[in-house]
Amino acid sequence: MKTQNAITRRSFGKLALGGAALALMGAPGIVRAQQAITFAVPNPSALTWMPYWVAVGEGFFADEGLNPTLEAVDGSSQVLQAMSAGQAHIGAPGPGPTLGARSRGVDVKFLYNLYAKSVFGLLVKADSGYNKPADLKGTVIGVGTADGAEVSFTSAIMADLGMKSGSDFTYLPVGDGGTAAVAFLRDEVNSYAGAVSDAAILAARGLKLKEITPEEYLGFFGNGIAMLEGQMKSMPDLAPKFGRAMVRGMRFASVAANKQKCLAHCAAGNPQEGEEDYAPSLFDGVLGRMTPTSAYMGQGFGYQPPEHWQAIHDSAVAAGDLSAPMTDLYAVYTNHFVSGWNA
Repeated sequence: MKTQNAITRRSFGKLALGGAALALMGAPGIVRAQQAITFAVPNPSALTWMPYWVAVGEGFFADEGLNPTLEAVDGSSQVLQAMSAGQAHIGAPGPGPTLGARSRGVDVKFLYNLYAKSVFGLLVKADSGYNKPADLKGTVIGVGTADGAEVSFTSAIMADLGMKSGSDFTYLPVGDGGTAAVAFLRDEVNSYAGAVSDAAILAARGLKLKEITPEEYLGFFGNGIAMLEGQMKSMPDLAPKFGRAMVRGMRFASVAANKQKCLAHCAAGNPQEGEEDYAPSLFDGVLGRMTPTSAYMGQGFGYQPPEHWQAIHDSAVAAGDLSAPMTDLYAVYTNHFVSGWNA
């Protein structure tokens, strides 16, 4: 299913932007070359990457002279691998895997905070008796992939409680959406570290769940837009152009009257998802988590609070995801482009 969805999106991206390019070429006095780029994301949900598909559908990428193709892979680590292998010009990894890659010498840099609020949450059955993360000692926690950003997120929570994977609890990769629901129904997992999209799908499958994420961890931001520094040097215009299109997509989606049009753009990116009854509620959830809190809204879309990076870094060290503190955390991210994107 993931392969089929990825092919659908690749075809749609080329057709939609190709059409936009033809329209521009047909207009008197306007001829704009379209630069082909590949954008790697860690899951096939179109709504999860909503501003991208809005920017595609509304022609915002075409306005920037970009012809993007979206490639869905399996988790943040594969996004980073695709970027390192030259198979993607730009990607959407989580901050935890980005820290890990940077500590191993990968010259990846986080540019745009797409999910300003945590995209992940710890979910349990409503009647399970688990009410806080400490209750999960000795249990099995389901995750989408073994090395996904949800693992870093959950490990940080558990590390603060003095618990580590393998000795105090166990991670079990069970996929996302429907396959995660099956794992719950078969009692293969006691909880699930899921994204906002997973929560919507699980609820649609009839599972009554509750979130037990400590409030302080909801401020841990989620996936964002990243590039390799080498790629940034060879394609210096890509980050400014891509970010401007994404911000325009966010601004368009933030207008309530545009919701149905945005849903249609996302459905074009993933027709199967567009047919699901949870799509409108998932759109609302995604938009809410992508919208900065009032404390940072004035900084604009994409802004990365340094104190949030520090918290994520410190939790990664405590959880053992980083073997040692990084000497230069600022090397991992930059807010250099934010003002230009939001101008």
